[in-house]
Amino acid sequence: ENMRRPSQMMKLLVASFFGVIVGFLMGITFPTLTLTKMNLPSTLFPSIDLAYIEDKYSDLSRKTLFSSWSSTKSSKPKNDIPDPPYTYNDTKIWVPSNPRGAERLPPDIVTPESDLYLRRLWGDPNEDLKTKQRYLVTFTVGYGQRKNIDAALKKFSDNFTIMLFHYDGRASEWEEFEWSKRAIHVSIRKQTKWWYAKRFLHPDIVAPYDYIFIWDEDLGVEHFDSEKYLAVVKKHGLEISQPGLEPYEGLTWEMTKKRDDTEVHKHAEERNGWCSDPNLPPCAAFVEIMAPVFSRKAWRCVWHMIQNDLVHGWGLDFAVRKCVQNAHEKIGVVDAQWIIHQGVPSLGNQGQQEEGKQPWEGVRERCRREWTMFQDRLDEAEKAYFEASAHNNSSSSRPHR
Repeated sequence: ENMRRPSQMMKLLVASFFGVIVGFLMGITFPTLTLTKMNLPSTLFPSIDLAYIEDKYSDLSRKTLFSSWSSTKSSKPKNDIPDPPYTYNDTKIWVPSNPRGAERLPPDIVTPESDLYLRRLWGDPNEDLKTKQRYLVTFTVGYGQRKNIDAALKKFSDNFTIMLFHYDGRASEWEEFEWSKRAIHVSIRKQTKWWYAKRFLHPDIVAPYDYIFIWDEDLGVEHFDSEKYLAVVKKHGLEISQPGLEPYEGLTWEMTKKRDDTEVHKHAEERNGWCSDPNLPPCAAFVEIMAPVFSRKAWRCVWHMIQNDLVHGWGLDFAVRKCVQNAHEKIGVVDAQWIIHQGVPSLGNQGQQEEGKQPWEGVRERCRREWTMFQDRLDEAEKAYFEASAHNNSSSSRPHR
């Protein structure tokens, strides 16, 4: 019995020795094995597709890839891999000044704004853009107005990003025009200009553009040039503007009528009782919603004023002045570059015939209703704000006991 114990001890030592040797050999050869050929449990690498990595990065060292991945995934990194300078802990990064929802991200990775620049699917991203357009022009269109839009867009330089909102669903048919291939097409049936603008022209999306044109489709531009127009806008410091309208029967406002003796005008004489103040709409601080042009700064404010359910924009033209300080000096009509309103009732015909009324009649009724609803909301919002401010001021002025 005494002889068996040394023999058993010797067998145990030999087995342990061979176990250590085999383990060592497996350890030094493991990185050279093809990971996807090993019969590893599927739960070992839950968030990485090794077959995908091997296919996409076959020209890279698998050892390098795996070691890099291990350094971030392993809770106990190998001794030859240095510890990262930070720990993966939810509480380590919390930046309150980041945009809402992004507080857990390191600030340098946060990209709060975007753009509408088209990118390639190949090559170096830093070499994608030969030029970055400084301006944006949008038209809300139906295919029936394609010739008019083609003529209009020839008046806009290559410095403009082109964006078309298609209310009739016929976006692909515009490929006949060369400029259409570089345009951005948004196709959603039977919606209005301001519906599209609210959903696709968020200030953080159009932030790269100095000026934003949000135009109707039925405008004649024979006497208009985009670059010359913006030169005048910049010269006079206009935050919100429009080209003058060639006078025609049915022109509503004196303010938007083209004048022959000025480059820009900012005031107008209206009919008696229409203007409570010469510096307020429609005698000043006023352009129509037909062909407005906004600076980046003004649009950031106006976008927030657009209501989600009031899609025709009626009433906005009387309210945009609230987005501009000294509005009667910063809102104006450019006479040196003028347009013609052709009055094509295309969008009106997108309505629905109800109760014996023509489609356009229902659309017009809703326009008027929205104007009243918008004005009521704005009045109530301002009233609530000033009442709350007065209450807070009176509370803060009371002596403390």
